[in-house]
Amino acid sequence: MKEKQPQAGDKVKISTVKEEIEGTLLESYEPGIILIKLKSGYNIGIKKEDVVLLEREPVLSQKESKAPELKKIKQNPKLPNVDIIMTGGTISSRLDAETGAVKWLTSPEELLKFYPELLEICNIRKIKVPFMKASENMDYLDWQEIAKNCEESLNDKEISGVIITHGTDFLHYTSSALSFFLRDLNKPVVLTYAQRSSDRASSDAALNLQCAARAAISEIAEVMIVGHSGTNDDFCYALLGSKVKKLHSSRRDAFKPVNCKPIAKIFLDRIETITQFKRRNDGKVKLDLSFNNKIALIKFYPGMEPEIFEFLSGRYEGIVLELVGLGHLAIDEARRNLLAAIKKAIDNGMIVCAASQTIYGRLDPLVYSPGRKLIKTGIIFLEDMLAETAYVKLGFVLGKAKEQEKIKKLMLTNIAGELNSRLEE
Repeated sequence: MKEKQPQAGDKVKISTVKEEIEGTLLESYEPGIILIKLKSGYNIGIKKEDVVLLEREPVLSQKESKAPELKKIKQNPKLPNVDIIMTGGTISSRLDAETGAVKWLTSPEELLKFYPELLEICNIRKIKVPFMKASENMDYLDWQEIAKNCEESLNDKEISGVIITHGTDFLHYTSSALSFFLRDLNKPVVLTYAQRSSDRASSDAALNLQCAARAAISEIAEVMIVGHSGTNDDFCYALLGSKVKKLHSSRRDAFKPVNCKPIAKIFLDRIETITQFKRRNDGKVKLDLSFNNKIALIKFYPGMEPEIFEFLSGRYEGIVLELVGLGHLAIDEARRNLLAAIKKAIDNGMIVCAASQTIYGRLDPLVYSPGRKLIKTGIIFLEDMLAETAYVKLGFVLGKAKEQEKIKKLMLTNIAGELNSRLEE
């Protein structure tokens, strides 16, 4: 092996006794292993003893490798204007050669360096970066900050719509929150994501962002998630922000509509609508950032003890309880008196709402006796509402109302399409 010392992050070519391999050199924690990230995005390890030659590939000049500045990018005055709000996630990340993982893009300009095709669909007037976080680190304060940035752009007459880049894991919480926070929506609010970072050959980011841009200049004045419809790069779905859930850890089509159909198919050059939607209008969006964060989301599980409700009572003002089946939990008063504990918590002022663990379908507590007994405790059964959406909505409602009857009425009022009277697959 030649005495050259490429550094982590260098483009390299490795010759072994069997083959030649090109990729990016990564930092390796195994002394006898050279770690390479291939163009496909996958990492491989090569034993040093098998390497005949390790050399750097030619490096771009500083001028060639520098990310373009936004102000120097040529925009088409005939195209509609869109604002982008970057919040983090894989779609806003790139390879970190030292770890083999990804890290945030260092500037908004880098986004357009990776995705210049956006400028063939719309003009990017402004890229806002209120924060850069993994979605699991966000809370209601971050949702409120995103909503404020949306409101500013949506009420600008020069802007056709907003694109929000976001991490996947808790994206549907943010889309639910924006669905409640942005009242009288007048233009598209499009959240999009990537399961694989922008520098991977198999990245899903390019299609998602281009379809998000197409959705942002459309007539669909809804909060929606736009992402791959399947494993191929053919088209994306636009999914209602309050009726969507991440149902796969790694597939491109991780997000699915639940108990409803997609709003539309989004192609690079056109949109094919599927269901009815609110159309863009000349009104002004209003912010309603009400939120009470003294809430919890709890799944009923075998062996659940009543002490959980005793602990939460007095500390939290509301919980969403995921029940099984049509709306049941274990009824065994001799061993675990959950009914009494729930009733006591509700009598002490706690709001307890019920959602289903099954994801698809609707709660109907009247079918079986355990459900009918639960009704008498005062639990609010939320029909087909997703548990995550119910959690966000409960915080929103508790930020507005204190009386139990008013809270119940608001929770069962269809504010943002979260309740569907006719379920569809």
